[in-house]
Amino acid sequence: MSVELALVDMLGAVPHWLAVLILGAVPVSELRGAIPVAMGIYGMGPFEAFFFSVLGNLLPVIPLLLFLEPVSNYLRRYSIFDTFFTWLFSRTRRNNTENFEKYGLLALTVFVAIPLPATGAWSGCAAAFVFGVKFRQALPAIALGVMIAGVIVTALTVTGIGLADMVLGV
Repeated sequence: MSVELALVDMLGAVPHWLAVLILGAVPVSELRGAIPVAMGIYGMGPFEAFFFSVLGNLLPVIPLLLFLEPVSNYLRRYSIFDTFFTWLFSRTRRNNTENFEKYGLLALTVFVAIPLPATGAWSGCAAAFVFGVKFRQALPAIALGVMIAGVIVTALTVTGIGLADMVLGV
């Protein structure tokens, strides 16, 4: 059973719009899972599915952008976390700084907009934090990326083309 279907089972007692909102907010499904569930399981129309999925996907963005740095700073008091964050930041910056400096916020928007695993709002917030993007710049870039991803996933769902089919070429 997929993660999305397990979440649908757990959310069986809540209204469908709220279930879609929650599916859009959690990092394992985000809107990439919420839109197909909204349309395929709950029978929502494309606009309703898009609206609740995108809204749900945007809900954690503000807290993540505001609190990743304070949580990281708090955890760095412990050597294991300090070592981990130092490794993560140096590795990420070493492998991606050139592209980020070249394309700036456009790179962040495109990264969030591509509906593939390990991309999306949660990963975009982490990338913004690692690269030191300020809240005022990161929020609109991530929001735009989420909306673009929502349009892509909605269009693929309406046309019956599954993301797995697209990615795997099945």
